[in-house]
Amino acid sequence: MMALYIVLGLIVLIGLWLWMAYNGLVRLKNQTDEAWSDIDVQLKRRYDLIPNLVETVKGYATHEREAFENVTKARSAAMGASTPEAKGQAENTLSGALKSVFALAEAYPDLKANQNFAKLQDELSDTENKIQASRRFYNGNVRDLNTRIESFPTNMIAKNLGFSKREFFAVDNDAEKAPVKVQF
Repeated sequence: MMALYIVLGLIVLIGLWLWMAYNGLVRLKNQTDEAWSDIDVQLKRRYDLIPNLVETVKGYATHEREAFENVTKARSAAMGASTPEAKGQAENTLSGALKSVFALAEAYPDLKANQNFAKLQDELSDTENKIQASRRFYNGNVRDLNTRIESFPTNMIAKNLGFSKREFFAVDNDAEKAPVKVQF
């Protein structure tokens, strides 16, 4: 009879552990999904600001057509990217294209003094800061989820329960540090 209680106790303990492990993985997955949603909201805000910025700059720098086309193409590519890795690469390209538009503004003092341009530039800068904060939050959640999925003993059940590792949302720091090339 004692052996039966021991076996039942072990079964209950294993069941409790499975329940807690599953719920912990679900919590981490949901937090990661929420964090990605925060990034997506900020990126959509950025995509909405870009056409207004381009139109404002176009009025002053009509002969800089290539820079505007690059921003438009980069924006479309970024909006179409679906995975964090693809989104990160597309965002790097878009950031480079935006830098060239801001570099153009340096060559046009009237544009720099334009209140609409200054407001759009401030909003875009604020959005970039929010994207960075959201990216850090997302990557922290991805780190926690991936660690849980890879750690013993949870790793024995995670894949069987449908949990998989997530990709970090990375931005190429080398691209951010590179000087902007502007040709007139």
